Amino acid sequence: MSQAIQHNSQVTMTRHPHFLRIAEALRPALRRQAHLPSAVVEARADAAALFGWRAEPGSTLAAFYQRELTSGDSVIIDFGSHYVGYLHFLCRSAGSPPDAPAHLQFTFGETLSEVCEPFSDYQGWLSSSWLQQQDLWLDVLPAEVDLPRRYCFRYLKVEVKAVSRKFRLQFDQIQVNAVTSASGACPAATTSDPQLQAIDSIAVLTLQNCMQEVFEDGPKRDRRLWLGDLRLQALVNDVTFARHDLVRRCLYLFAGHTREDGMVSANVFVQPDVVADDTFLFDYSLFFVDVLYNHWQSAEDVETARELWPTARRQVDLALSRCGPSGIVRDSDDWWVFIDWQASLNKQAAAQGVLIYCLQRAVWLAERFEPELAARYRTRLQQLKAAALDSFWDERQGFYISGPLRQVSWASQIWLVLAEVGTPQQRREIMRNLEKNPPAIAMNTPYLRHHYIAALLQCGLRDEAIAQIKAYWGAMVDYGADTFWEIFDPGHPDFSPYGSKLINSYCHAWSCTPAWFIRQYGL
Repeated sequence: MSQAIQHNSQVTMTRHPHFLRIAEALRPALRRQAHLPSAVVEARADAAALFGWRAEPGSTLAAFYQRELTSGDSVIIDFGSHYVGYLHFLCRSAGSPPDAPAHLQFTFGETLSEVCEPFSDYQGWLSSSWLQQQDLWLDVLPAEVDLPRRYCFRYLKVEVKAVSRKFRLQFDQIQVNAVTSASGACPAATTSDPQLQAIDSIAVLTLQNCMQEVFEDGPKRDRRLWLGDLRLQALVNDVTFARHDLVRRCLYLFAGHTREDGMVSANVFVQPDVVADDTFLFDYSLFFVDVLYNHWQSAEDVETARELWPTARRQVDLALSRCGPSGIVRDSDDWWVFIDWQASLNKQAAAQGVLIYCLQRAVWLAERFEPELAARYRTRLQQLKAAALDSFWDERQGFYISGPLRQVSWASQIWLVLAEVGTPQQRREIMRNLEKNPPAIAMNTPYLRHHYIAALLQCGLRDEAIAQIKAYWGAMVDYGADTFWEIFDPGHPDFSPYGSKLINSYCHAWSCTPAWFIRQYGL
């Protein structure tokens, strides 16, 4: 199972115009709101601070607006919270009439380190074009400027790269015009726990900032609709903003442009036209079934479920074709499955768990739309569960193993527990054993942590689930997070699967699910 970027540019895709027309009709209007900076700050190197930088109070905003800047001057502006939107400002000259263009550079950072560390040092394997920086030349002053590109940030570094010696620059009316499709305020969580309240509010803001014309994975990077991310965002949306039409739009977008064999892509581009990416993931395609199932449960939208059931059924049938005669998902290097950003993870057992989990949802849908198929799916479901127990369970270790090397990982336990393989008591003991004997193949993302919390709650381990939410997401809060991150290892907060923390996304909606747990389970 490869973790690398897929290159499938020769794959044949099929468009489904009816589905795409429905998706387009569901395109949401974006709500705009202006926000002013909260402070001008000075950045200080500090090994004890997050990523080695801390902010100290600088001048007031009013004092900055009176300041005259020349070539080489810079300032860091703190907006006080995380925003997604468009920068607006006024710029005028001071001194002699401007006899040359003003060359400015703007650097946008979700974290302070992004505006402090030079992007020229970036050595990651994702494109450096994701780093948020823009050069601007102003030929005429004064100028009222609205940057056309959307940015995602809390900190803004303004640098004067060059002006002539005859004049200086002054700024005024700096603001971000934030955009989101989240409509209005969502209901407050009812928890009385102050730490959970703080976690919940940050989780809600994370989702809000990722709700654009689709549910974006992250507004900094990749700024597009991913199916695995959508599944978790839709859950949180159900108990917060309840924008069910946005979930519906996303389902139709995935169904609207599929591989020739009917497989849905892992992610979709929506500009300038809907194009499915040439990335296909075993687990993400199956999650189309789960999103459709949950959409019916939350929105009571039987018509969408009926119309998209054939697409969902196709994902199940394609996944089942990956199973060998024994009922186990075949393990090889010619397929892709995500599960977690963990290069050393063998994903066979976890993939088996995802298949069983989603097949359970498919049975429920088939009972309503194809009862004769439901019976066959139920038989296959029992076969897959029995095969998983027989092939993966290691009685001596009290864990499920995966792959030819019999690897023990967190992911294998989590997904086979969620799939309800084994007895309830067995699953409960597995979850307790994870804490007593943690596997070396760890969890690297809030995405997999979500499933860990879900497995704890499924096993009735409510106190343990609360403790884990507080320990993991609470640690991000303690580091100063105002939105939750794509990647987080509490012991190594600068970990990046991409080769640099600068390219990580620090507002990533697959990390917003504490808001769902808190509200859905009354934590």
